[in-house]
Amino acid sequence: MKTPQSTTTDWKERNANYTKKLAKWTAAWVVTLAIATFGPVFIWQQEAITITAIVVNFLVGIGMILANKHHLLSLDELQQKIQLNAMGLSLGVGLISGISYSTLSTTGVINSHAEISHLVIVMSLTYMVGIILGNRKYQ
Repeated sequence: MKTPQSTTTDWKERNANYTKKLAKWTAAWVVTLAIATFGPVFIWQQEAITITAIVVNFLVGIGMILANKHHLLSLDELQQKIQLNAMGLSLGVGLISGISYSTLSTTGVINSHAEISHLVIVMSLTYMVGIILGNRKYQ
């Protein structure tokens, strides 16, 4: 029979394992993205290799999404709620600010091109703020 202490330890170990897997998949995605982005500039000039690198990055991205799903399912209900709220906030801010930014660019109100990297930064910062506020709210 498992004691409450061993159940807690099992949950913590399982959660740590899913967190490590998510970190590995995320790191792999970032590395494959860097290879797909900078490889054609500094390493090769063949379009077929570039397409292959992008496909590999896409597939690793799918693996990262699945690892994130497993990680979220391993969390307790409160952490899942905090994550869901932060993700919803990030999606909303990203959608609204991204479309507004793109519209400013396409209508010529701003002279710079709307870059996807700017949207990723806004969404990442919004997600982090959402996590911090959610954890603070439920302390």
